Amino acid sequence: MNPVAALSYHLRSLFSRLSGLLAQKWNTSFYLYLAALFSVLIVADTAFLHLTTNMRQSAFDMMVRYRLVVPEADKDIVIVDIDEASLAAMSKEYGRWPWPRQVLGEFVEQIEKQHPQAVVFDILFSDADVYNPDSDAYFDAAIADTNNTYFPMLRLDPADDALSQIRPGMIPSVTPINAGASPDATVAMVLPFFNSALTSDRMGLHNIYPDFDGIVRQYPVYRNDYGWKIPSLPLTVARQQGYSQPDAERVLLNWRGPPFTYKSMSFSDVFTDMSSQHKTRAPDEFTGKIVIIGSTAPSLFDIKPTPLSRTHPGVEILATAIDNFKHSDFLRFPDARIAYLLLTLAVIWATAWGFYRDTGRDKIDRLFGASQFILIGISYASINFTNTYINLTGPITLGLAYFTLARLYGYATSKQLEQNAVRAAQGRSGELRGVLMLIRLNGNMFNDAVREKIRLGMEKIGSHDKSVEIIKGEQQGLWDLFENTLAISWLCDADDEESRLMITRDIQQLEQAIAPLLHKYCATVDNDVSSFVFEGRIDGGAQARESWRTLFAETLLQWHKNSK
Repeated sequence: MNPVAALSYHLRSLFSRLSGLLAQKWNTSFYLYLAALFSVLIVADTAFLHLTTNMRQSAFDMMVRYRLVVPEADKDIVIVDIDEASLAAMSKEYGRWPWPRQVLGEFVEQIEKQHPQAVVFDILFSDADVYNPDSDAYFDAAIADTNNTYFPMLRLDPADDALSQIRPGMIPSVTPINAGASPDATVAMVLPFFNSALTSDRMGLHNIYPDFDGIVRQYPVYRNDYGWKIPSLPLTVARQQGYSQPDAERVLLNWRGPPFTYKSMSFSDVFTDMSSQHKTRAPDEFTGKIVIIGSTAPSLFDIKPTPLSRTHPGVEILATAIDNFKHSDFLRFPDARIAYLLLTLAVIWATAWGFYRDTGRDKIDRLFGASQFILIGISYASINFTNTYINLTGPITLGLAYFTLARLYGYATSKQLEQNAVRAAQGRSGELRGVLMLIRLNGNMFNDAVREKIRLGMEKIGSHDKSVEIIKGEQQGLWDLFENTLAISWLCDADDEESRLMITRDIQQLEQAIAPLLHKYCATVDNDVSSFVFEGRIDGGAQARESWRTLFAETLLQWHKNSK
């Protein structure tokens, strides 16, 4: 025997011994033990492990990326983009970014003539331009004449709060959440440099906090710091414009599409046209619009990964958040941990019970597959047709993990767990009586699934223990003569008349049941069914296998003799 064949033989032998040991030790109770183990893990994961969190996020990303119903971007939200083309065009006159603030001041003055609904800066004006103080003054005066300009502020690491001199109550847009708000607490913040922005109540945080895997899926509505409600920039816009305001501290963004979904125009094109005596752009281009001034230029590093793109511009994320708040269609994600826990346990224990009761491989596969399909369908439909994302990834994933392990165990121990008269005789001693019933199915419409259904159906009929096996005829030569033959065997003590009577009744029931079974599962009802029953002496112990061979041969000979 060559080394490869020898290794293969030893591996098969080891697998057979191990599977036999498992079957002998646990039998079908393994499925219940495995379900109990999964139950402990599920409860622990719900309480503190949170191992399925990453799976849920990945599933959400896929569903968002491939959903059928995508809400349209609000046409009244437009982006004036400081893109690479603008940086190159403006550099000839104003140098590299950041440009003198007077440029933005002139832009505000010109765009206000068109009466936009709001002008939202996605630019943090944190420091003075020491080389252009007059330019800063110009910008400050320009925004002082408006009541619809909005400015971002930046929340720094709370670990630095003790070093700050900024108290939340000093910021006009910040309000106490309750009477317990600490009046002396300080927060590490970067506020706009300009007094006109500082004294307005039109400031908000533009911090974006990705999930632990670095992907932006949620947007903070506000921060609760020391009992103070520090609003995000979209929340400030929503409050000033009279939109409904989310109650949650964070929301799941209802994405409108990949990057550059919102209507956008280059800052340099708009600014040049506004400054020209011969304007080519529509004079009401921004009338009634929410105009967001930000940058998609990669060189300014305002790029974030999202479910839709690894390079999603931050200004588009801000536009999405404002759009969600305006239409109140951000995605709700109920934290129904107990409901998800109970659903997961129900899926696993229902599957375990099916395996334990041996309801049939095909039936278990169909029912489990249907349950998984339904759960996926509910989750996918929720993100397409509602604003509530029902995340069923946990029940789906854990149910599939249980089913896979249970199916592997069933495959490994299927032969050992089947009732087998030969094995039963080997475990007993003395003289026994064996009864063998052969049923020949002469139809030609028997595939593996149909054979298994018939075998399981016959196995459930009667009251005495028996072994039901089917000879498929897949082997060549002699065994091909027995294709589609059911071999049903019983074993009892030689002098046990009560068992012999039970076996006789079982045989009668089987003879009556075979025709209805064929009608139920087969494509044709014209199958020619023949059967024969024979009984004889069986030696227990080491001689059992040889005794059954002899009984099988005698049965075939007697059947052949009687059929002449």
